[in-house]
Amino acid sequence: MSSSSEILIIGAGVLGLATAVELTVRGRRVTVVDPGGDNASSVAAGMIAPALECALENVTRERAELLREARDLWPEFAERIGVTLSAEGSEWCGPDAASVGERLLNLGFAAWVEGGVTSTPDDWRVEAAPAMAALRAWSGLNIVMDRAVELIPDGARWQARLQSGDVVSARSVVLATGPEAAIPGLTPEAVRIIDLIRPIRGQLEQIYGLQIERMRRGPGAYVAPMTDGVLVGASMDFDRRDLAPDSVQAKRMIEAAGRFFDLTSVGVRRTRVGVRGASPDGLPMAGALGEGLLAALAPRRNGWLLAPAVAQTVAGAIAGEPKAAFAAAFDPLRF
Repeated sequence: MSSSSEILIIGAGVLGLATAVELTVRGRRVTVVDPGGDNASSVAAGMIAPALECALENVTRERAELLREARDLWPEFAERIGVTLSAEGSEWCGPDAASVGERLLNLGFAAWVEGGVTSTPDDWRVEAAPAMAALRAWSGLNIVMDRAVELIPDGARWQARLQSGDVVSARSVVLATGPEAAIPGLTPEAVRIIDLIRPIRGQLEQIYGLQIERMRRGPGAYVAPMTDGVLVGASMDFDRRDLAPDSVQAKRMIEAAGRFFDLTSVGVRRTRVGVRGASPDGLPMAGALGEGLLAALAPRRNGWLLAPAVAQTVAGAIAGEPKAAFAAAFDPLRF
């Protein structure tokens, strides 16, 4: 069976779905192709947390300002898709609390240190599962449960051949395929860019029956609230793609989290594993790749934080808008 769409997005993680929402708001006709199941976006704590991310990564003030501006797109985006944005802030619990607090202040974030804990109101979050459900349920979005196995140029359009044998034709194709290998048929330049993406395996523990008021981080782990428990995470294993739960990794994270959060009453827990992609400089690849191809890829561990910014960047590239700050920083051809 053959079908046609103005824009085809391959991949239904948070970057692909957020881009689809932004494009439909702008009046574009969009089809999303995805095989379904968990992805790195669904296996996540939903952190929209530029403050501690910047302090712990020791980034420049310019990078901190970029991530803060990306966070500030979230109130409107969350209201649009109908999800709760939690803005209770986060805490850092560690022997270096004072130096973390100083770095936050130097980067332009609000912070205070009390009792060996650094607090900031500048980190927010959403719950990944309901947010993903809201994105997938967006009105006017056509989601096809299938896998794109080949892209074939067809004049000014692309033909995407799916695993089922169906074919989708589109004027523009947005690659939101996470850390997966390049789809056969892509241009050499697109393949070159995709080959730069480094996979990072992340594992977290979903623990039921516990409660925490806000995100809390410490050396080796974080604990984040969720509706019926907490999430303990997350590992960062570079160049690892396996999805099998790692009991040694789980034990290490729970022990690390237990140093700043009481886990003695741990009951039922579930291990979740996902693989995300990272560009060489840690910022996403978002924008035009040429010849009707675009990227929405490689946000490292900041997919939720950067999703609205990536969505606006890709939609702007399709519309031919002049490059603003996000577009320049995220340009996939910068490498």
